[in-house]
Amino acid sequence: MSNKKPPKRGRPSLPKGQVKAKIVPMRLHDADVKLFEKAAKATKQTLSEWMRSTLREAAIR
Repeated sequence: MSNKKPPKRGRPSLPKGQVKAKIVPMRLHDADVKLFEKAAKATKQTLSEWMRSTLREAAIR
């Protein structure tokens, strides 16, 4: 009998530089979500990418 452990379940951990630091829950109205998704699609970004870049730009101003 071997003492091998079964492989771990789930996705492997990401390298340190690629891990997102925090998740910030936010409630949005359906109309806002649709508007934001449309804006993200127009810039060929995911909704999350679009929200991060837009919030970052607003914070820098």
